[in-house]
Amino acid sequence: MDALVDYFSRVARYEWWRVVVELVPIGLIVYWVVDFLEGTRGERLFRGVIFILVSGVLILNLVVERLELLRLQYLYKGFLIAVLIIAATGFQPEIRRVLIQIGQPRIWTGSSHQLSRTVEELITAVTQLSAARIGAIVVLERQVALGEFIETGVRLDARVTADLLKSIFYPGTALHDMAVVIRGDRMVAARVQLPLAEAGTVDGVELGSRHRAALGITAGSDATCVVVSEETGAISVAQNGKLTRNVTEAQIRSCLAGPTTEETPLKGRFLKRRA
Repeated sequence: MDALVDYFSRVARYEWWRVVVELVPIGLIVYWVVDFLEGTRGERLFRGVIFILVSGVLILNLVVERLELLRLQYLYKGFLIAVLIIAATGFQPEIRRVLIQIGQPRIWTGSSHQLSRTVEELITAVTQLSAARIGAIVVLERQVALGEFIETGVRLDARVTADLLKSIFYPGTALHDMAVVIRGDRMVAARVQLPLAEAGTVDGVELGSRHRAALGITAGSDATCVVVSEETGAISVAQNGKLTRNVTEAQIRSCLAGPTTEETPLKGRFLKRRA
């Protein structure tokens, strides 16, 4: 308690504008981190790390230093280093996504004509699959290569057409299960296995394996994923580890025609963890 009183008494002696200049950037950074991690496994890890650090600081200041428990103080410093190392390992997907967003170019590979034709073929396919309530999941590779996932599927190297996409996802065909990956104007692989995000709900609806796969692949890369629900026929789009359900053709077109940044006109809903 004395440490806290001493801290606030020292802060009170600072000029007010210095306090504002220091606290505002810190607040903005904390808000950005919490907003970035919301709905991901990193959110719970972040809360756990903050709880450990705050609890440790309070115990260290109020108990250990007052009673001069030097051994505990030494052990706590080592424990703090271990926590930071574990946190860095646990935040690996989120750190990777941040670095991708910072370093990725703001353009999509391929000519505008190829991009436009690919988008229109994809929209035609998912719209017709939605009307027939046939499940589908299509991943559009951008700047981050998805080679490690493509290797799990069946190589195609075929031009993107609505008819071929519908044929692939038609129930009973050899390639209908799992995902199709598109690179530029080519379908490079089908029956691709994607990493699954943890189970959860969006708008109270339990997520199936396709939607979890869409969240999983977009959380660790800059890819965009389009999903058609087999149960409802609803079309969803995942970007940056966020999922938007019941999108329109105009929203899909706007989303796929541009880069996957946080300013994309398509606003995603976070994956909410179960209560």
